[in-house]
Amino acid sequence: MTTTGESHRAAVTGPWWWERRRSAALDVGLALASAAECGAEGITFSGDTGIPAPVGVAFGAVAGASLVLRRRWPIAVVLVSIAITPAQMGILLTIVGLYSLAASELPRRIIGSLAGMSLVGTLIVTLVRTRQDMESGDLGFAEGFIPFIAIMTSIGVTAPPILLGLYVGARRRLMESLRERADSLERELQLLAERAEERAEWARNEERTRIAREMHDVVAHRVSLMVVHAAALQAVARKDPEKAVKNAALVGDMGRQALTELREMLGVLRTGESGAVSGVQRRVSASDAVPLAAVGFAAAAAASRAVDEDGPCLAELDELVGQSRAAGMAVDLSVEGESRAYAAEVEQTAYRVVQEALTNVHKHAAGAKTYVRLAHRGAEIAMQVENEPPPEAGPVDARLPSGGNGLVGMKERVTALGGVFVSGPTDAGGFRVSAVLPAGA
Repeated sequence: MTTTGESHRAAVTGPWWWERRRSAALDVGLALASAAECGAEGITFSGDTGIPAPVGVAFGAVAGASLVLRRRWPIAVVLVSIAITPAQMGILLTIVGLYSLAASELPRRIIGSLAGMSLVGTLIVTLVRTRQDMESGDLGFAEGFIPFIAIMTSIGVTAPPILLGLYVGARRRLMESLRERADSLERELQLLAERAEERAEWARNEERTRIAREMHDVVAHRVSLMVVHAAALQAVARKDPEKAVKNAALVGDMGRQALTELREMLGVLRTGESGAVSGVQRRVSASDAVPLAAVGFAAAAAASRAVDEDGPCLAELDELVGQSRAAGMAVDLSVEGESRAYAAEVEQTAYRVVQEALTNVHKHAAGAKTYVRLAHRGAEIAMQVENEPPPEAGPVDARLPSGGNGLVGMKERVTALGGVFVSGPTDAGGFRVSAVLPAGA
């Protein structure tokens, strides 16, 4: 049975055109047997024709030995068997040659033509030889049995090897197609597994970035307000003890809120991951074909959904602005349009954009008047945070550090929902952050 592709190249271990050594040994053995048969029949042929016996033996041996070529040139073997049919040689050569021809990949019309030639040749030779034997008295059949004997003999020599060869050839082609299909399916499964690994790695990276954004938004804003209040507390501690006590209380409240939000976020991530992993483990026990990368993908997806559900919303925007006002910032909040509910991702993103923009004002323009505008439109929601230039004699510098990730995080959030994000300095010397989110994101 033949193979294809790399398996075929790996299976070719025999000499010359043979795929295996045992195939070569079989063909050589059949060729020797055919040469011996044709050589023995060459003696009778030499006696009938009057040629020297060694010549008849050599002719028969050479003709029978051509069977060794049956895998490489089956047409030549069949033509040789047809050519020596009048000499009543090569029964084994004819049978094996026709089988090899029918089992080959040659077109059916060629196989049918050569099989028909062999059938007609065998029929004519058998008919003539039977009539000669009956006339010489070697056979005692009636005259009417001669065609029947010739037809049955020619069919018996030609039909069985042809039918067997066609069956074996069809079975071989079927096995090859099944093997190729199995190889193709294996390659597709391997490709799917690689893509699943890539998607899982991409999901893990995306979730790491998302968690980093959430941590930045939660920590940066609260801690920035705490630092601003601490700086103000340091400035007024001796001059105005009552205000110092108020600022200290605000610092404590901010710290507790930051710790509460961090604890809730970490709890959500831990709960989402454990639930997703347990669910995936149940599916793995039912089918071992589930890639292990799905565990990380499902855990990241579950944590992402949980964070979205528990995140802030636009209803908390007044509280956010109030915290900045309590820290000494002059903030003007204006809302246009009719307020309505949006998807959790949209409300959370809008809230985080305003929160991060106010945090940046605390860091880089302390004391500057800030305008927060929120517009509810038909198919979108727009927000803008713009601050004026900071006063020359502003509050005490709180020396807030900046990692440069705030604007990047805001842009990632907005573009992930199909929105538009723009930020940059204004002509008046301030800074503006604008974002537009589709309402149906």
